[in-house]
Amino acid sequence: MGSARHRAGAPRSVACAVVTASDTRTVDTDESGRTIRTLLEAAGHRVAAYAVLPDEPARIRGRVAEHVRDAGVDAVLVNGGTGLAPRDTTYEAIVGLLDKRLDGFGELFCMLSFQEIGAAAMLSRAVAGVAGGTVVVAMPGSTAAVRLAMHRLVLPELGHLVGLVRG
Repeated sequence: MGSARHRAGAPRSVACAVVTASDTRTVDTDESGRTIRTLLEAAGHRVAAYAVLPDEPARIRGRVAEHVRDAGVDAVLVNGGTGLAPRDTTYEAIVGLLDKRLDGFGELFCMLSFQEIGAAAMLSRAVAGVAGGTVVVAMPGSTAAVRLAMHRLVLPELGHLVGLVRG
């Protein structure tokens, strides 16, 4: 079956949890999280949960795992903590939860980011995959990076991804 046929049978709307990993942002100042939620809703998806958590791997991993176990969540979108600073631990928190990795997500994100910001794009450790039947995406926390990831990668394929995972 071709991708066009897969897409035709994909859900038009999916339920998403949004998690921002940041030591400095709050619900009121989280522009990137707000951007993700706004773009999801504008595309017809539903935001089932939202949280801002400190860059602490156990808390991030626990919250993502909680959403993965929730039958009412189809996808978990995380932003922040994907860089190389000592407190950037989102990659480590999430990658161990994944049953299947979508290596192409990080590769494509870096390629697209390179076109906008140059060699600094290689500093991103964006990652995506499937955990317990739920799509999980982790992207950098800058609002520009969130917009890039959402517009170019996540939104065009979100329903398709969820449809494939559901079987």
